[in-house]
Amino acid sequence: MELEEEFQEAKKWVEKSFDLNVNGEASLFEVNIRYIGGLLATYYLTGEEVFKTKALELGEKLLPAFNTPTGIPRGVINLGSGMSWSWGWASAGSSILAEFGTLHLEFLHLSELSGNPVFAEKVTNIRRVLNRMEKPQGLYPNFLSPVTGNWVQHHVSIGGLGDSFYEYLIKSWLMSDRKDSEAKKMYDDALEAIEKHLVKKSAGGLTYIAEWRGGILDHKMGHLACFSGGMIALGAEHAGAERRQRHMDLAAEITNTCHESYARSDTKLGPEAFRFDAGSEAMATRLSERYYILRPEVVESYMYLWRLTHEPKYRQWGWEVVKALEKHCRVEAGFSGIRDVYTTNPAHDNMQQSFFLAETLKYLYLLFSEDDVLSLDDWVFNTEAHPLPVNHTDSNTVQQ
Repeated sequence: MELEEEFQEAKKWVEKSFDLNVNGEASLFEVNIRYIGGLLATYYLTGEEVFKTKALELGEKLLPAFNTPTGIPRGVINLGSGMSWSWGWASAGSSILAEFGTLHLEFLHLSELSGNPVFAEKVTNIRRVLNRMEKPQGLYPNFLSPVTGNWVQHHVSIGGLGDSFYEYLIKSWLMSDRKDSEAKKMYDDALEAIEKHLVKKSAGGLTYIAEWRGGILDHKMGHLACFSGGMIALGAEHAGAERRQRHMDLAAEITNTCHESYARSDTKLGPEAFRFDAGSEAMATRLSERYYILRPEVVESYMYLWRLTHEPKYRQWGWEVVKALEKHCRVEAGFSGIRDVYTTNPAHDNMQQSFFLAETLKYLYLLFSEDDVLSLDDWVFNTEAHPLPVNHTDSNTVQQ
């Protein structure tokens, strides 16, 4: 974005003040996607060694979380002591699919940059465990025991708890310059099961991806699940002819449904979750789901669909979001989430989430940029929108 001065200021802060010797607990997943992903991307974009050094240092601190009987990491780690444990709210001490399944991209880069294979080995083992397991109807449940290696509940979701696991399969394949055939096969098989069991059409003709609870469908989609339009479009680009068109259509339909969740609200911003039951479609029916916390997933799908189809409506829809953010979320100190998207005078929650800068604004910026700004041929975005380079070299052993 040519913000040179700001970059120098931030770099100085990372050099001098970014202290990793803290005795505090952190989410393995969030540290990986936000901090390590951000540091790696900045290193690749600038070549400044300090970012590489900090990323590797932080990566080392996460390794003790993998010391479990299965090698599936626990979700929370004390960065000082290396002690790790599972989230208190996670079913029976389990690890979460979206968390341990969203390490692959960053950890391969950590091995590549450090020459230390341990990072790549940790995430390769996660794949091994997942491939070995029986999947109900070919679907991946969200909770897995790091001790026994068994699924803990049969809850399947493409939204929270599951989402980025699927994204990292197709992106691992793209990042490896399409050599990681295991990732591609896992992605294709998972998407086939999702199409078969979870993709539904509402009475009003909207395509959505339901959640699955032990065989019973919950007809709702979370805002988080709206990234899937972009993901499916990205995968469709590289599918066989028959699948390509079907998946491109599916991606466009899901993205349209997510757009409807915005268009049907008074603020033109979408709710945290929306449902397809009791006569309402693409709208939140519960008070607790009416909020918007500056989430990026819908504009993320607009960006991918724009880049892959160049249909003007995606830029049009993105511009509607820009106007709605300006009108309802801009406050004196930045931008704030709102508590209810269905009122024209919403209350602010007084929080600007870090993903607003990392993702929401970046995807909007890229939606209106030329295609060669962080070209999809050369870069893969981690789930926090930090760009990592596609590995165009053949000599690399880590990726094989």
